[in-house]
Amino acid sequence: MLPVDAIASGRYLDRMRSVGIKVLNRKLSEYVRLAASGETVLVTDRDLVVAELGPPREARNSVLADASLAEAIRSGELVPLTLTGPGPPPKPAPVAGLDEVLTELDKNRCDR
Repeated sequence: MLPVDAIASGRYLDRMRSVGIKVLNRKLSEYVRLAASGETVLVTDRDLVVAELGPPREARNSVLADASLAEAIRSGELVPLTLTGPGPPPKPAPVAGLDEVLTELDKNRCDR
């Protein structure tokens, strides 16, 4: 059996792309396309890795609003509603009665 250093003599990160912040700024769409295709790109600032640009995690929803909501729940900023009783939630009380709504509507039409 070969020793490990004979098999894995190089670094594994050599095959991963890296890009400086200035170049990333000019060619952002190109690197976003690479990330969307599954590649991870290391973002560097003065040869120090400061970020990774990669494809979304599998658990991430592709719809931004849903992803933002899920992230807020995961971070504890939002707490999902839990129903305590059986059956559907109660119907909300009406804001105004029909007569009141019709009276307001008539007033608004007279103003025109």
